[in-house]
Amino acid sequence: MSTTDGALAEATAIAQALVGEEVVVSRLVTGGRNSRIWRVAGGGRTFALKQYPSRRDDPRDRLSTEVGALRLMERYRIDTVPRVIGVDGERGYALLSWIDGGNVAEVSDSDIDAAIVFLTATHGLRGAPWAAEQPLAAEACLSGREIVQQIKGRLERLRAAVRGEDELFDFIDNSVAPRLAIEGPKARRAVTAAGLAFDAELPQEWRSLVPSDFGFHNSLRRPDGSLAFLDFEYFGWDDPVKLTADILLHPGRPLEPPQRKHFRQAATRLYGGDPAFAGRLSAYLPLFGLRWVLILLNEYIPERWQRRVLAGETGSWSDVKARQLAHAREFLASLAEKLEA
Repeated sequence: MSTTDGALAEATAIAQALVGEEVVVSRLVTGGRNSRIWRVAGGGRTFALKQYPSRRDDPRDRLSTEVGALRLMERYRIDTVPRVIGVDGERGYALLSWIDGGNVAEVSDSDIDAAIVFLTATHGLRGAPWAAEQPLAAEACLSGREIVQQIKGRLERLRAAVRGEDELFDFIDNSVAPRLAIEGPKARRAVTAAGLAFDAELPQEWRSLVPSDFGFHNSLRRPDGSLAFLDFEYFGWDDPVKLTADILLHPGRPLEPPQRKHFRQAATRLYGGDPAFAGRLSAYLPLFGLRWVLILLNEYIPERWQRRVLAGETGSWSDVKARQLAHAREFLASLAEKLEA
């Protein structure tokens, strides 16, 4: 039996146990860059079976985080996300309701409004009785110092894990690192001038429950044109400045300048109960931009690449690395333009 056939057989057995009757499971039909999604049909119903990365490869409990987030949203009747039908925690699977829809190829102003409505709903959950049970968001950034440390950590991981990639090291040593040497102190000065503490963690009262890695890349356009939102493996408490910066800068679904302005203004209204939100956002945006440059280079790290392959990535590693380096160069070169809003 091939690896692919073995994976299908396992997914079928698990889906059948969770559904409670005979099912037909399609081979991988779509998937994120880390998890597999299987289509399950049985009893006149359709489901999505999500297979999470092994915790041997990634210690984060993605399954429990997503299931907890989706159940919290169901409890409070947020209906633009999948519902949890069943869980096989031992083998790392969750059975979710199926959402008909397609890729959000073009983002409209109404889509941005829909995202804000959804974020308003998740922001409203922070006072719910079950909110305290939610973890910190993955790679939460609760201070300026943490953002800088994460960037430096990514640089160190690249240098430690990669060998013989002269073009990569030329880029990070002569473009990324010098830019960080400028932007880090600049952000500290801006935050300090605004009366904020660069090194101190954001107080709990200004944190929000956020779907980290949220954006139109993790959305589906349903047949009626509305959006559904997917992938809550990184959900949790964070500074909403990070969420806002990630949507403004996300290279997977870049927004046009008027859309960035639209979203930034809407986010400032949503999170503006925190009087320092707008100032932190302006100060930290360049740092989050550098963080994204390094995220684009994850495919250079062997274990990250293997995770992509298991999730269904195709193409040669050398081609993907070359593409991602070109993308990172382009992103950094256009960063100043992306910061305008």
